[in-house]
Formats: sequence, structure tokens, C-alpha cells
Amino acid sequence: MFFRRLHLALAILLLSAYALSAQTQKPAEVWTEWETFSPENEEFTVLMPKNRTTEATTFPYHKMELNARLYLATSNAGPALAIVSLSGIKSDPAQYTEFARFNSYVDAFKNFFPPKIRSKETPTKLTLVTTRQFRGHGSRSYKMTIGDLSGSVDTIVTKKRFYAIVTLNTKKDEALDEKFLSSFELPEREAPKITANTNVDPNATPGQEAKVQNNSGAEGETELPPTPNKENNTDATASNNQPNPAPQASSGQKPKAPIAGGMLNGKAIYLPIPEVPAGEATGVVLVQVLIDEQGAVLDAKAVSGPQHLQASAVAAARLARFTPTLLLGEPVKVSGTLSYNFVRSN
Repeated sequence: MFFRRLHLALAILLLSAYALSAQTQKPAEVWTEWETFSPENEEFTVLMPKNRTTEATTFPYHKMELNARLYLATSNAGPALAIVSLSGIKSDPAQYTEFARFNSYVDAFKNFFPPKIRSKETPTKLTLVTTRQFRGHGSRSYKMTIGDLSGSVDTIVTKKRFYAIVTLNTKKDEALDEKFLSSFELPEREAPKITANTNVDPNATPGQEAKVQNNSGAEGETELPPTPNKENNTDATASNNQPNPAPQASSGQKPKAPIAGGMLNGKAIYLPIPEVPAGEATGVVLVQVLIDEQGAVLDAKAVSGPQHLQASAVAAARLARFTPTLLLGEPVKVSGTLSYNFVRSN
């Protein structure tokens, strides 16, 4: 009789433990209803929980004002899913490169998003994992940590907007991450098209010009060779036997080589502080940078310093901004060095 009661008590205890374990393994089950939606004035389609919130706002970023839309789903169990949509940095190669535009959007996202999840004082870390293409658009994947939450961020830049697809959790949930991240869709980016103008003027004479149109509507001209004439066929043959003339020099000036700027820390108008890697983090890292005519960093590479600190220094250097440098009144590229001193107090 005693053993029967003992077996019954053990069975009840095991069933209770199993039920508790099943509950703790499925924190995302609080989202019982999902839907595919395409917000108005957005380019994307995504699958998200129905109880999400939507926020539209503006915020200053340097001398610009960015428009932001946040689509956010959170739960007491821990997971947080979000789409951050930013606009306001125009795609204008005459002002800055697409690389610099992408960097600026990522920097703006890092300032805007974390306070929506945790307090402003909560430590935030964003680490680049890979760079790739998504439907023809530039894309990067990051690892992100905000306090007790960690996960991934997929970022994409289109001609109109920047998107960050965020999944954070207190513990890993691969099924939830896959369900959300794989559902994000954008239209394929159209490749530039070059079309020939096939309209022929019936009154055109040999030697007139043919025009080629590109997708921007601009026209470039190329002269057709004259049609051979039977009466001057001998002259044409003689002309063909003459040596080809030396190629004409291009009317445009050769691009100027970057000028040496030396140590550039004091010349930066924006110099973000690098993230400090976990563990012992002391030492000085020197990063060689190439700055374009608009003051954005084109390239950055570490040239000295502790190996485990170099990636963080290079990531910060790529986000730096400088006043354009003029040489004889014309903007020029500048090469130089940035110094990052990692100390224990950081």
C-alpha cells in the first residue's frame, strides 16, 4: 500500500514537471493570431502578430530630419519582433555614396530603436555579421543585444527607404525567428535598362547621328560612318589604308589622387565611440581611412593595435563624418588615420 501511494505521488510530480516544461519552452505561443500585411506607403509585406503596435514619428539626425515608422510586437514572455522603416536620406550619388548612405541609416537606427524596447541607459551592441543582396537591394545582417534581449537584425536599403527587420528574445527560438524573418518580402529591384531608338527618319542622309537612350531619359550621341560612294571609292580605300590617328585625350580631367591628411581625429565633425568587446579591452588601434569629396568614409582598415579590438574600431571609423576638403576650390578625397584608445574605464 505504501509503495502504491509512493508511485502515485511520483507520477503526479512527473506530470506536473512535464506540463511546466512544456509551458516554458513555448513563450511565443502568446501570439495566437498572425497576419500578412502591407502597410500603406511602404514597399514590404511581412507576417506579424495581430496585436502589434504602430508608431509614426520624426527625429533629428545631424542636420537632417528623418521619418520613422515602427511596427512592433512584444510579449511578457520575452520575444520582440519589429520592422523599423526610415526615410529622409535621399539616394543622391552627387552628395554621398550609397555605402555612406547605408552607414548613416544604420547609425540612425541604432539611436532610434533601442529606447523603444528598453530604457535609454540600457547597453546596446550591434555587430556586423554579413553583407549581401536582397532582391537586388543592398543588405546587411547584424547581431544585436539590448540588455537581456539578444537576436538578429536584417537591414535593407532601397532607393526610397531603409528597413530593419528585428527579432529579439531572452532565449533562442529558431522557429520563431525563421517564421518572421523569412516572411519579409520586397519587390525585385529593377536593373537599369538601355534601349536603342529605332525610329528612323525617312529623310535622314548618310552620316547623320544615331541616338541611344538610357533609363534616365538622357541621350548620348554617336556618329555613324558615311556610306561609301562609288564615285570616290578609290579615295575611301586609300583613306582606310592610312594609319589610325592617335586616340584623343578625354575632355574630362583625370580624377585627383587623395591628399594626405595625417591624424584626422580632430578634423571629424562626427566621430562615434567604438563598441568595447567583452573581456579585457585596453590598447590603441590605428585605422587608415579614405574620405570622399563629401566627407564620408569610403574605406577603413586597421593598421595596428590589438587584434581583438580592430573590428570594433573599423566599424566605428566607417561611420565617421568630416567637413569636405577643398583644394584650389574643388573638393578632393583625403587619406589619413584615426586613433582609438581603448581603456578600462570604457
